[in-house]
Amino acid sequence: MALKITLKPNEKMIAGGAVITNGNIRNTDLIIENNVPSLRQKDILSEKDATSPCSRIYFLIQLMYLDEENIATHQHTYWKLVRELLDAVPRLNGHIDQINDNILKGNYYRALKLASELIDFEQEVLKHVHADTGPIPESISERQ
Repeated sequence: MALKITLKPNEKMIAGGAVITNGNIRNTDLIIENNVPSLRQKDILSEKDATSPCSRIYFLIQLMYLDEENIATHQHTYWKLVRELLDAVPRLNGHIDQINDNILKGNYYRALKLASELIDFEQEVLKHVHADTGPIPESISERQ
């Protein structure tokens, strides 16, 4: 099944390892007719922006999704970081299990979406720590 993506002016995306930019002043529709890793600009995290444990996890999953050639290296680093995160925050175990399940099944895009929820949770926790605005949520699902 083909994937239709509408890119806004100057918006970028990655499709099958190629960086694509809409150089038009209007929205442009792209049809991706084969199954290749595809990420819109809003979902791409650069290495320099992966500065927290959860964002580094997201970045590693992104690399697994986009860089199959080096997947073993990315997975090794991912599992190490996940163990460290769970040692520090054991209550994330359920959410990490969902991410891990998708990785093991090769569903990297779904794992990325779940990892983005992890980043949101991390940001919320940090907001509470910095602002002392009340109790920290017990889990990712509690924030929703």
